[in-house]
Amino acid sequence: MTTMLAVRAHQGADALVLEDIPVPVPGPLDVVVKVAAAGLAPGMMRLLQQGAFKHLPTTLGHEAAGTIAAIGSEVTGIAIGDRVRVHPNLNCRTCAYCRTDRDMMCSEQAMLGHAAFAHVPTPLYDEYHDGGLAEYVRVPHWLIDALPESLDFDVAAKVHDLANAVRAFKCADLPYGSTVVVTAATGTMGTATVKLAEHFGVAQLILVGRDRARLESVGQLSGDVPASVVVLSELPEDWAGNGALTSRLRELAPGGADAVIDFTPEGPATGQAMAALATGGTLVHMGANASALPLPPIALMVNCWRFVGTRACTRNDAREVLRLLETGALNVDDLITHRYALTDAIEAIDAMQRRDEPMWMTVINP
Repeated sequence: MTTMLAVRAHQGADALVLEDIPVPVPGPLDVVVKVAAAGLAPGMMRLLQQGAFKHLPTTLGHEAAGTIAAIGSEVTGIAIGDRVRVHPNLNCRTCAYCRTDRDMMCSEQAMLGHAAFAHVPTPLYDEYHDGGLAEYVRVPHWLIDALPESLDFDVAAKVHDLANAVRAFKCADLPYGSTVVVTAATGTMGTATVKLAEHFGVAQLILVGRDRARLESVGQLSGDVPASVVVLSELPEDWAGNGALTSRLRELAPGGADAVIDFTPEGPATGQAMAALATGGTLVHMGANASALPLPPIALMVNCWRFVGTRACTRNDAREVLRLLETGALNVDDLITHRYALTDAIEAIDAMQRRDEPMWMTVINP
């Protein structure tokens, strides 16, 4: 095979295209993975429209798992046919951040098949910007994680989202037996967070979203952790301006929440949820919300609140998830609600943007 199907974005184009491109050839330090499953990220199209994809045309998709199809001449310890996942974070591997389990803060940080966040030259992204929504993907060999036979490729493709939830919990620095609010709880990251809550000593979850049926369905993912719901569409019509979300959260957690894990992409829910924190509580934000926080600095000072932003997980976070999955301590099969063929990938992306039906995690199977 000399050509393959890939989902591509082009400069100045409004729509993605499915097209034939050459199968990648590995450089000396590369491997080529035959993709068995690739994940879809809800924020992908928004980042594309914002210009965060710094190298176009490109093949999209930062989540992929499959088998090794080709190996570069200088790569050792990897064999054709090995089952692997691709870790998408590109960083320098030598700076202080990369050496202290903070590699998502590297000044060169970018994600193959996805966005580049850095404002400095990103040679790795220039070389490896093509992602996994294709039949094959070429990556540097150090971004490969071996998969146990027991781990399904579809689940392996979504390890990155689960690892993002792990990073959010670590940033929250929770006390044991904590109360945690999860906003945008019915999305990909929200469901991953709910699923992992019991592994971080959470005693109570409060799930915030727009649809009661969907929130109650997500609440069933929390294992032994009881979950309450706050439905934004059931709050007073002027909730955005009168603090009704804060009041409702305070009713459910009178002493305040120990943390808010916030995936809100826009609007006032972030600020109102933060105002429901307990003294010393933390809001961890990974929703890329551009709305201004309504809280004055004195509120953060007096309440000893922390606002922590994190744009991705680390490699160690992903490896922790792999260990949980391999040992059976974590089972996330029920998180994958939709599967599409690569030929239907454009339809799948459109469906994820519309959200006409619940879509927790979606994978593409070439």
